[in-house]
Amino acid sequence: MGRVLIIGAGGVGTVVAHKMAANPDVFTDIMLASRTKAKCDAIAEAIGDNRIKTAQVDANKVPELVSLINSFKPDIVVNVALPYQDLTIMDACLETKTAYLDTANYEPENEAKFEYKWQWAYKDEFKKAGITAILGCGFDPGVTSIYTAYAAKHHFDEIQYLDIVDCNAGDHGKAFATNFNPEINIREVTQKGKYWENGEWKLTEPHEIHKPLKYPNIGPKESYLIYHEELESLVKNFPTLKRARFWMTFGQEYLTHLRVIQNIGMAGIEPVIYEGKEIVPIKFLKAVLPDPGELGENYTGETSIGCRIKGLKDGKEKTYYIYNNCSHEAAYKETGAQGVSYTTGVPAMTGAMMYLKGIWTGAGVFNVEEFNPDPFLDEVAKQGLPWVELHDVDLEL
Repeated sequence: MGRVLIIGAGGVGTVVAHKMAANPDVFTDIMLASRTKAKCDAIAEAIGDNRIKTAQVDANKVPELVSLINSFKPDIVVNVALPYQDLTIMDACLETKTAYLDTANYEPENEAKFEYKWQWAYKDEFKKAGITAILGCGFDPGVTSIYTAYAAKHHFDEIQYLDIVDCNAGDHGKAFATNFNPEINIREVTQKGKYWENGEWKLTEPHEIHKPLKYPNIGPKESYLIYHEELESLVKNFPTLKRARFWMTFGQEYLTHLRVIQNIGMAGIEPVIYEGKEIVPIKFLKAVLPDPGELGENYTGETSIGCRIKGLKDGKEKTYYIYNNCSHEAAYKETGAQGVSYTTGVPAMTGAMMYLKGIWTGAGVFNVEEFNPDPFLDEVAKQGLPWVELHDVDLEL
């Protein structure tokens, strides 16, 4: 049905490649490319059957990307590289008139700030070129936004309160490790908290607001209010929201390590001189921390991610909770990657499938909640991320 180029060979890229290879009726030709071709080759070998072609590309360099796209001629490029590289890959897609999909919004490498404004600015150019850009098609952002769209379509006349809750109750056996790229992860969770309330953004100190929340099949876990990118698009696309927040669980040992890392300057993004050479502390830290893509083998437990929503239906107040629980062990058994990579990679593959099947289409730049949620949720459940709905329950928030 279609040709796809995957850029990025970390844990998420591993899952995307595995799941696309398992759906040959949709993904007829697949290429996996990254800066280090050997990583792509290892993933392709693990999948077998010569299903995956591989290539080397520097995603920071538009000419290299354009050359690769022109030689392979994909119908869509799936970007699971670093968020710093979103704009160069979008530039290459524009130049070659190729559809684009990613899982995380752009952030400048020299500033710990991520928001959609840079990518939304491409809307007119993609529209003029007649091509589709699909933003934020992981789990959060991604599935959580689609859960919200599904709730608005089927269960509410007006969504007023939204709390996205993200719990990782797994154990990887390491003293300290991050579940995705350490550089991105640490920048994300150490910034100030931010949430939407009564038409404006409210700022908090990092981890200032927290409370225990109960997660299905897991129980109570201390949950911290942080800022997450899908809030920006959701409050734009669902203007009836009076409040929108994002909560994530962190263990005390993780927070202690994080505090030490910050206190000694290892979370810094400004270059320092060491032995006559310029290095960025957080990049050095990334080099010595465990590779998130290699955590899966000994990972136990599960994740639980979902949306807790309150609003009006037929003039009456209604509550609703929609969520997925994902086993780290099951994810590793299927794809060789842990659950956090799995919950991001499966939706990315499913979004590309929606595009290739002609279900998610349009010229321009779109966040996933702007598309029909029903076929996506039907498919993502079949592909390994089933979801559960609870009606008229205590949301705890």
